[in-house]
Amino acid sequence: MGHALIFDSGVGGLSVVAEIRKRLPSLRMTYVADDVFRPYGEKTEAQLKARLPRLLWELTEAINPDLIVMACNTASTTALAEIRAALDIPVIGVVPAIKPAALASKTKTIAVLGTPGTVRRQYVDGLIQDFAAECHVILKGSVNLVDIAEKKLSGQPVDLDWVKTEIAPMFAGRRGADIDAVVLACTHFPLLRDELKASVTQSVQWIDSGSAIAKRVEDVLKNIPHLKTPPLGPDVALLVGPQTSDARRQTFANFGFERVVGLMG
Repeated sequence: MGHALIFDSGVGGLSVVAEIRKRLPSLRMTYVADDVFRPYGEKTEAQLKARLPRLLWELTEAINPDLIVMACNTASTTALAEIRAALDIPVIGVVPAIKPAALASKTKTIAVLGTPGTVRRQYVDGLIQDFAAECHVILKGSVNLVDIAEKKLSGQPVDLDWVKTEIAPMFAGRRGADIDAVVLACTHFPLLRDELKASVTQSVQWIDSGSAIAKRVEDVLKNIPHLKTPPLGPDVALLVGPQTSDARRQTFANFGFERVVGLMG
């Protein structure tokens, strides 16, 4: 069966969970949302590197998973090496889908839409150099879209003007008008795919790495000789910080997490 720990700063990792469930419906999952420290996109590298390795070690000791999915682009591009060094189980990070976007683009003009903490990382610069050197790449950081996605999944209505205001600068000018592929470099953003599509008039492919991460989880599990058999019971979501609302509990239930537990931050 196997047991995966899915970790994100909030609900964004649910977009990855959806892809994993499609590919591995029998995999047990425990979800952890670091609500008390969100948004990661506003945190410094030093803050994330100081918090995440220790927190993931503590969670691993308590949950005892076969592997961890860091379903957060900011955490993956900032502290993945430190997290892996602190643990003795596989840790799968989220890589912004710059390579498939560059391959898909006919205009050779793409955008990377992530948190400020992701788009300014040297790791992303390296991906662009390696896989999109022939493209003009527009970088756009947004913390507000993370908040909008959190509100959407807590049951609050999304004002399309909020989304348009966030992404309009990305499509401005001649270069912006040429964009035909956008990398959703934050796991929160696929949760707003419909709103993003409705906010632009030009033809754009919105590309994320959820399916690639699900495939990677499958491949890693095949190479673990003795998968754990967690106790019978529902998949659990653990929220680090304040207690969740009924609407948020329902959100996690919609993604297969029937138990939602608040943890002290």
